[in-house]
Amino acid sequence: MEEQRERQREEQTGASTAGPVVLTTDRLLLRAPQESDIDAVFAACQDAEIQRWTVVPSPYRREDAEYFVNDLAANGWLTGDNFVWCVFERATGALVGSQGLVRCPGRPGTAEVGWWAAEEHRGRGYTAEAARAVARYGLTELGLRRLEWVAYVGNEGSRAVAEKVGFRFEGTLRSFAEQRGEFRDSWVGGLLATDLTG
Repeated sequence: MEEQRERQREEQTGASTAGPVVLTTDRLLLRAPQESDIDAVFAACQDAEIQRWTVVPSPYRREDAEYFVNDLAANGWLTGDNFVWCVFERATGALVGSQGLVRCPGRPGTAEVGWWAAEEHRGRGYTAEAARAVARYGLTELGLRRLEWVAYVGNEGSRAVAEKVGFRFEGTLRSFAEQRGEFRDSWVGGLLATDLTG
């Protein structure tokens, strides 16, 4: 009886008590951020391009990395509303980026994806490889109906990744996505299970 109630709760809320999920690809390991990742996250987010194109604080302090790991990611996995992974090179264990899958409130079956890549690991296809794994997890394991990619207009790197994964460009939304108190024009794309590539 208790198991049936838990299953109904998961179906209604989309939450799962299973805990963080580890994903792997040929070259990468994706897992929930841990305390031991704080220094690497802090170092990666000093990059001006990450600060330019994402919502990470600017300037980025060590306390921000601690919040990312200990609060944002931990609570997101706990509630099942915000799945955050650190992405590591399997061969070396180096942090190469981050991936996120955030459920969209008020729109059942829909989640927004997001990512950043450490500067020294760009240009190797890691972000698309990781994003493809996250998309598959969301659309198959979580049973989501639709994934959305949103990026500030001009973020060609993010758009290239989205297109490699199979997102279909759906247009430009004016004054749409907020970044540190300012609303910016944004590109949006959608991905359904039938759009997955590779």
